[in-house]
Amino acid sequence: MMTDAQVHEAARLLREARRHPEYRLVALPDALAPQDAEGSLAIMAAAAEHVRIGGWKVGKLSKTEFFCAPMPAHGIHASGAKLGAGLMRGIESEVAFRIGHGLPPRDHPYSREEVIAAMATAHPAIEVLESAFIDPDVVPRLSNMADSMMHGGFIHGDGLENWHHLDFPEITVTQSIEGLEPMQRTGNPAGDMVTLVEWLANVGSIWAGGLKRGQWVTCGSWTGKTPAPAGAKINVSFPGLGGVEAFYTA
Repeated sequence: MMTDAQVHEAARLLREARRHPEYRLVALPDALAPQDAEGSLAIMAAAAEHVRIGGWKVGKLSKTEFFCAPMPAHGIHASGAKLGAGLMRGIESEVAFRIGHGLPPRDHPYSREEVIAAMATAHPAIEVLESAFIDPDVVPRLSNMADSMMHGGFIHGDGLENWHHLDFPEITVTQSIEGLEPMQRTGNPAGDMVTLVEWLANVGSIWAGGLKRGQWVTCGSWTGKTPAPAGAKINVSFPGLGGVEAFYTA
């Protein structure tokens, strides 16, 4: 079990690597690397003490394992945002929800119906991926989890209030990145997105006070991680839901 000092030092190293690319890490030092999910969560939560949480990313690691990470409010932008190079590793095409009323922690779980009722609007979205690590693909998964699973920014399109009729497993997203072949994928690989939000409301967000009105929940990549060339225009569209775009300015 990690000590508080180890947790906060690991969080500091990750923050500094995010702020200053020259401080990016090959890996966390052995004494500071999380050895279990509890350690990853503790480091992630310590890093989040320094930001206002504007939303959450949520997904699955396996059929039975969920994960989530807080999204800092300062990294959330409307469609058309210009993205600097920073530590960008790529983008993911996603569907997100805007929370209409909060789901604070309570002594019994929220039902599926309650979770759906709390999601005021659905949005097409782009998640920007960044990392504190030089090569996150070779870093242990627990360390990537501590680093918010590469979350680096979030861009949302316009919201749809009447989203309940959408058959998400049958929707095909089109992702276009200037300089690359367009990509199309049908359905979210994580499966039922509402199940992801249920877990987030009842388990994943509890340490931060639950889900709050006005926050965002983005539900995992439909397309996987895609590197974005410098200077590229990025466009993502979902039939029946709309589109979102961003510009990678380099």
